[in-house]
Amino acid sequence: MPADDDSKQISPGAAFGIPEGATGEEVVDAVFGETGVDPDLLPYLEAAGAPDPAEGLSVSVSDLQEVGAQQEADAEAQDREDLEALRELVAANMIPGGDADRLEELLAEADADDSDDWDSWEPQLPDDSEDEHLRDLEAAARGVEVSARMREVEAEILARAPEHQVQPSLERVEAVLDLLGNPERTYRTVHITGTNGKTSTARMTERLLASGGMRTGHFTSPHLATIRERISLDGEPISEEGFIAAWEDVAPYVAMVDERSQAAGGPRLSFFEVLAVMALAAFADYPVDVAVIEVGLGGRWDATNVIGSDVAVITPIGRDHERWLGSSITEIAHEKAGIIKDGSTVIVAHQVPDAAAEIEQAAALHRAVVRRECDPEEDPTSPEAGVLRVLDRQLAVGGQLVTLATAAAVYEDVFVPLHGEYQARNALLALAAAEAIHGGRQVPARIVEDGFASVTSPGRLEVLRSSPTVLVDAGHNPHGIEALTGAIEEAFGFQHLVAVLGVMADKDAEGILAGLEPVTDAVVCVPIDSPRAMDVDDLGEVAREVYGADRVVVSRQLGEGVAQAVALSEGHDTPLTASGVLIVGSVVLAAEARALFGRP
Repeated sequence: MPADDDSKQISPGAAFGIPEGATGEEVVDAVFGETGVDPDLLPYLEAAGAPDPAEGLSVSVSDLQEVGAQQEADAEAQDREDLEALRELVAANMIPGGDADRLEELLAEADADDSDDWDSWEPQLPDDSEDEHLRDLEAAARGVEVSARMREVEAEILARAPEHQVQPSLERVEAVLDLLGNPERTYRTVHITGTNGKTSTARMTERLLASGGMRTGHFTSPHLATIRERISLDGEPISEEGFIAAWEDVAPYVAMVDERSQAAGGPRLSFFEVLAVMALAAFADYPVDVAVIEVGLGGRWDATNVIGSDVAVITPIGRDHERWLGSSITEIAHEKAGIIKDGSTVIVAHQVPDAAAEIEQAAALHRAVVRRECDPEEDPTSPEAGVLRVLDRQLAVGGQLVTLATAAAVYEDVFVPLHGEYQARNALLALAAAEAIHGGRQVPARIVEDGFASVTSPGRLEVLRSSPTVLVDAGHNPHGIEALTGAIEEAFGFQHLVAVLGVMADKDAEGILAGLEPVTDAVVCVPIDSPRAMDVDDLGEVAREVYGADRVVVSRQLGEGVAQAVALSEGHDTPLTASGVLIVGSVVLAAEARALFGRP
């Protein structure tokens, strides 16, 4: 073998570790080891005239190379023979009809393809379906864990005094908020009270502010489906994780104030007080730009009255919760006017004279700016007319078109997706509140349109089913029933309507029944799943006094009662669209009805 440098010759046996000039025995030892000659080489050695290994070896390197070449040639011949046999086997068993020519064609194509599959191979990431499945399992497990903790937290809060037991003091809530660093002072607030319309007005106010790009919070009570509805962020109930976090953030401070109060002979924070603290803290953590906060009961001693509200809204005042708020309109109005703060703006719905006088006195005391809704019967050109007025209302599919006049502007043909004159007036209050948050300026038309269009009000004259139509409303006092029945007559025009009624024991059942009787054919009394509920048999006795025995049915459960009401409403020679059922009397009953019909 030629080399680049003739002075450096490579020994032919160097590759085998054979030293130059080695004897035959040394060659064998180097190639095969001490075990001797490979038996397979004996025929080749004999053919080459090699001596008997038993007699000793005298083999040159060239002899050994010849033997190796012969062995390689024989191996190639055997490979060709094996390949031919394989071809015949494949042709007979895998090619239709044993077509050897087709096999040759395929093999030729394969031989002609000189590309290397590795050149185009790309690494394949492992299938992540298993990882995704594991993540889903982990998420499900986390969800179960969170839901279990949510139930524990809710039970802890519910173990406290119920919200209808008024504890006339703000000291406990103020003490907790002081320990938390007064989170309620970090955002602006709209505070809403009144006998009826608080929740609808609050929902509309929140939507108007959110449509203007503000981050919003909303605190309401009671709830329909879940306690989390009471604390909303940007229009959505707080998540389970958020609710748990809100409780765990305030719990140590609540415990401290509980201990201090009980040591002085006072009560622990109530269920409602704890929720109010949680909401005010959660709004700061989110954080919100403005919070719309509904009073739980009354106003002056309500747990929410710890806020320094920028805007106070007072919806129509009537008799309700007389056990705690007083038996006269003047006393009730005094309690509700207690939310007015120094220098705030007060938005006031049209009130009966006694209530109006009490509110005006409180507003003057606090030097508040007042925006008053005028009497709907007043001449809008009169100098005594208020600055807030519903100028026009027209029925529309799914609601009404309204024209609203405020201190800043006239807003024409605004669609409000809720029924009834009272909802148009609630919209007026909400729009005035939004103007006040915007510095008293006109709210841009796009914001007004988008805000009202996005309003929902579950459990407020809500359609649960059609043919016949089944409505649900949370109305629970005579004042609310009066407004409700007018809206039903205007929007639905039923020829036959049957009421399904359940009320709380502290409500004016006779007054509610008296409001329903003129517009309903019959009433079905049903129980409510609450320790505060009026016994259904007692309710039936009151109903018979108002309706007469032949127009009253007493049912033992809501589902059965609704079925009986449907049957009563349809028992006439009129189209199904002329018949309806109204489930009414309590927020708790409204929640049960929505669940019965599968509403979230």
